[in-house]
Amino acid sequence: MIVRVPASSANIGPGLDALGMALTLYAEVGVVCADQPPDGAQPADQHHPASVAFARAGGQGSVWVRSPIPSGRGLGFSGAVRLGGILAAHAQQSGAHAIDGATYASALTLAAELEGHADNVAASLLGGVVATAGTRAVQVRLAIDPAVVLWVPSFTTSTDASRGRFGESVPFTDAVFNVGRTALLVAALVAGDVASLRAATEDRLHQSARFTSAEPSRDAMIAALGAGAWCAWLSGSGPSIAALCAPDDAERLAAQLPDDGHTKIVRIDHEGAVLRPLASG
Repeated sequence: MIVRVPASSANIGPGLDALGMALTLYAEVGVVCADQPPDGAQPADQHHPASVAFARAGGQGSVWVRSPIPSGRGLGFSGAVRLGGILAAHAQQSGAHAIDGATYASALTLAAELEGHADNVAASLLGGVVATAGTRAVQVRLAIDPAVVLWVPSFTTSTDASRGRFGESVPFTDAVFNVGRTALLVAALVAGDVASLRAATEDRLHQSARFTSAEPSRDAMIAALGAGAWCAWLSGSGPSIAALCAPDDAERLAAQLPDDGHTKIVRIDHEGAVLRPLASG
């Protein structure tokens, strides 16, 4: 079996460690066996996050990984391959050809432990836009199906290093600001209120601190909003930027982003992680 797991864009502005969006960009993980792995697949060494997760979930042997998700760019690479390793172990042990409810729950718990937070792995596991608290995750019912324009620079960022720039306390007004924006964002997605999305993705908790070491990302977000994106945010811990717009407007928007990064036009993945026979991979 092949485990196919979508990339993710976490935080979505104000929803630090609480909101995640699955994207139509996929990592694949499989158990090394007698069958030839798909073209482009590479064996994962024992230190690879997919291998570590596979072993923690009780997998036997080793795994291969095939992924176009850039690592260190805030697009959920580590979360996706960790989920792939966990689900590959479950499939190996159970012989299952699909993911059941109990497996979803245990996979989310372990993946969140390995990642340190659940927003990105919950989105990759379940698909769509997901709200999380601890290891509880609920899909947000979307009234829109936008294009997601990604601006991906050549440099990388470290999640741990970027979190180290946060202060030890948060002003009350900033906490209230983000709580309100997060609630507004979820409501706007459910209602299809595109006009509210720009205000709903404003943030005072983490993006400014992260932009101090990623000024090109700040410029790209400003450019996306100036070009008419419904909203834009620093994807995960960055340095990539994600912006929402009407599908027919995606090419024009992507063309107006800074040329010191490359762009990808994707959509919201609504399927989440799936198991597939190796032959169809």
